[in-house]
Amino acid sequence: MTIVTRFAPSPTGYQHLGHAYAALFAFAAAKDANGRFLVRIEDIDPTRCRPAFEQQIYADLAWLGIEWETPVRRQSDHLDAYRDALSALEARNLTFPCFCTRKDIEAEITAAGGAPHGPDGPVYPGTCRHFSTDERQSRIAAHEPHAIRLDMEAALNETKALTWHDLGIGERLAAPEKFGDVVLARKDTPTSYHLAVTLDDHLQGVTLVTRGMDLVEATDIQRLLQSLLGFDVPTYHHHPLLLGSDGKRLAKRDQSKTLKALRDEGVTPDDVKLMIAGMTNA
Repeated sequence: MTIVTRFAPSPTGYQHLGHAYAALFAFAAAKDANGRFLVRIEDIDPTRCRPAFEQQIYADLAWLGIEWETPVRRQSDHLDAYRDALSALEARNLTFPCFCTRKDIEAEITAAGGAPHGPDGPVYPGTCRHFSTDERQSRIAAHEPHAIRLDMEAALNETKALTWHDLGIGERLAAPEKFGDVVLARKDTPTSYHLAVTLDDHLQGVTLVTRGMDLVEATDIQRLLQSLLGFDVPTYHHHPLLLGSDGKRLAKRDQSKTLKALRDEGVTPDDVKLMIAGMTNA
């Protein structure tokens, strides 16, 4: 079987050393196996994604000596595909519309005296899950903004125990119930990270998903969606995250030094690789 890996950044800012590590890790996994390496642009957030950031991603990868197949899949070009996958789940009564705002959810949790905490924070309390069909249709007809959530209980009733394999941590039993009724389509776009990445990996024939350890638990949700949608299950390899001198993971929101800035300072691709090697061996 041909190994197919991918690097899937979001063009919401300039790339830093953590992105370089993820891209080089995926590229090496494909190259070492005489496989294929893909780049995917995850740009479903129209409020934060910018063309300039996307173009810089390509420039950074080329500068690092990374070669990828074309054309590049851009999620914003395939919204209909995500709608179709969502419709397939809706037709099996595995989803429900959620009209709650963040404030509504916080108030519901407070009134209930708190909520269980999942990997993404407090678990959604199920406010809209039990609305009648008539109420749902009436509110949708009135153009009330709403997200689409996975009915976790209904989804789990359709599946048996689910596992997935990671080359670093071994066999893992999926526990998607920890997330509760996750959002599959946001109010402003017909998909979400979990649905889009699961469908994209399937359509692109990705056989090995490499990414940071911060996404280990998210894989449980994607494993559930793979089962519900009848998709093959790739192998995974979650690698360590690069940490700054303060011990925190490198992140765009913390203004971690960008590859563009390093290049402007005269740093070479070999220097970047040595920097990454030093951080991963620390």
